[in-house]
Amino acid sequence: MTPASAPAASTAEAGGRVLDHPARDEIRIEGVLHALSDPMRLRIVRELAAAEAELSCSCFELPVSKSTSTHHFRVLRESGIVQQIYRGTAKMNGLRRDDLEALFPGLLDSVLDATNRQVRRVGEDR
Repeated sequence: MTPASAPAASTAEAGGRVLDHPARDEIRIEGVLHALSDPMRLRIVRELAAAEAELSCSCFELPVSKSTSTHHFRVLRESGIVQQIYRGTAKMNGLRRDDLEALFPGLLDSVLDATNRQVRRVGEDR
C-alpha cells in the first residue's frame, strides 16, 4: 500500500488525525517477525488476509481490553504490516501485502499458511 518512494514518515490523514507508517524501505524483518510473534496480532493479520479488504478496528472481536487491542494495532502499523487510515470516526486497517511481498517474498503467505494449519490442528489461541 505504501510506495517504495514514500517519504521517511509516510502518513495517513483525515480530519486532522495523522498516523505514522514506515516507508517500504524502512520495514525491517525483525519488526515484522516480532509483530507476527504475538497470537492476538497474528489473529488480526489472519482476519485481514481472509477479508481481502480493509476492516475497521471494531470488526475484530479480540478477547483483550480496548487499550490492549489498540496496542496490538499500533505494533502492526509501526512494523509495516498494516496501514491504518481514518474514515470518519472509524480507523480502517489493511494489510500492506504488496510491500511485504516486495521485501520478503513469500513470508506473509508462509506464515498465514502455517498459522492456519496450526489452528486446524490445535485450535485458536485465546
